[in-house]
Amino acid sequence: MNDDRKRRSRGGREARRAVRQKVKLEQFPNIIRNVPITNVLSDEGLEIIEFNAEDILQEVGVDFKDDEEALQMWRDAGADVNGVRVRIPKGLAREIAKTAPPNFKQVARNPDRSVDIGGKNTVFAPVYGPPFVRDLDGGRRYATMKDFENFVKLAYLSPAMHHSGGTVCEPVDLPVNKRHFDMVYAHIKYSDKPFMGSVTAPERAQDTIEMAKILFGSDFLEKNTVLTSLINANSPMTWDGTMLGALKAYSRANQAVMTSPFILAGAMSPVTVAGTLTQTLAEALAGIAFSQLCRKGAPVIFGSFASSISMQSGSPTFGTPEPALVLFGCAQLARRLNVPFRSGGSLCGSKLPDAQAAYESANTLWPTIMSGVNFVLHAAGWLEGGLVSSYEKFVMDADQLAMMQTFLKGIDLSENGQAMAAIKEVGPGAHFLGCNHTQENFETAFYRSGIADNGTFEQWQAEGSRNTEIRSAETVKSLLSSYEQPPLDPAIDEELRDFINRRKKSFPDSNT
Repeated sequence: MNDDRKRRSRGGREARRAVRQKVKLEQFPNIIRNVPITNVLSDEGLEIIEFNAEDILQEVGVDFKDDEEALQMWRDAGADVNGVRVRIPKGLAREIAKTAPPNFKQVARNPDRSVDIGGKNTVFAPVYGPPFVRDLDGGRRYATMKDFENFVKLAYLSPAMHHSGGTVCEPVDLPVNKRHFDMVYAHIKYSDKPFMGSVTAPERAQDTIEMAKILFGSDFLEKNTVLTSLINANSPMTWDGTMLGALKAYSRANQAVMTSPFILAGAMSPVTVAGTLTQTLAEALAGIAFSQLCRKGAPVIFGSFASSISMQSGSPTFGTPEPALVLFGCAQLARRLNVPFRSGGSLCGSKLPDAQAAYESANTLWPTIMSGVNFVLHAAGWLEGGLVSSYEKFVMDADQLAMMQTFLKGIDLSENGQAMAAIKEVGPGAHFLGCNHTQENFETAFYRSGIADNGTFEQWQAEGSRNTEIRSAETVKSLLSSYEQPPLDPAIDEELRDFINRRKKSFPDSNT
């Protein structure tokens, strides 16, 4: 191929890619699954796990640390409290948990972006918590507030990302005790999707609630859920004062909490799937019940984060069979409790967005989809066992999420989907490329990836032999350069900034 032909080929290919990558404000609604859920446990198996979990709650107990009010609430509910150890009689926690709603709507500041959590619904939310970020140009480095804002923008621009998330990365350039103001404000300012609140201290949870009241109105919060929050158990079988304080703040304000045991099996739970399932249910059920002691009917999500560890090095591993089975089993247990379920994501232990990252993430995402998870945290951007938020992997994962959105629609059995007119028109021995049905459907017939290269070897070589990471880095830059902020009422914006400034001035900076 001569140079002119190469340039024309490259220019035409890049123009087509530019059209595919052009930022569109179209956003997908949360998924309503039309594909059957996969169950891995029989009714008998579920009953064994539930019986054993009730035995743990009654005989072993769960510690509720650094919170005298919580201990008194359990005493009043009928539990046996000895020091910080709470032993809950069999059946009591499950009975208390019955007031938790089976589903709820999290309202976004743009009503069109609100999401339904529970039932047949699936919501994708970004990576949560990493102190580091990585991109192709800058490598691995500590996250800053600018990185945080960038990931909020990427989530806003990703059609299959239904939620803005929470701590999309940890901005270490800001004081620990004040950064939550800037993080929550970034979700409000740079996105109009639903978001998560701060949980690193009870007062920070309350600050989030106060900011939500400015955004939505106090009366609105009393009757509607506008926040979710991640409340992790300190496994094994411990709830600490920080998490309990945040849980109380959100539940009493009618805002959602995810009571999520965080387990590395073999270190924080038994090495077996059944043992980990049992412990997870006991811890989560204690948290769900406690949320209802705070306020009957407060929205709550059964959460599970379970990974295995390498028995040789002690490092966490991802994409392996055992955590997938735990995920499937916990989803079934959550449905029997009749509450929404959070788990899964695009998890991996790889240091780079490479083949290991892709395989491990796929081996987590498919169980997530097929088990019927309602709220998928870490759906995009997770790298290095959760230590890193990766720019390139974020757009790779978001591409996969859009595929899952298409897959979970199921099979179209409409007249158009049946395509009988096309089959009759073409007949034996011909092809379908030029028939009317193909022409009418060619733009939407198949999912088209915005980052995969499906051209010929010669085309790929002429364009610089770029791999997926390089193409994804280009997509990140294209998205961020095209970002336009969603409108926010100037009066609300001013009130939020005044609140943040007053609160920041009211106490000194601290790194704790």
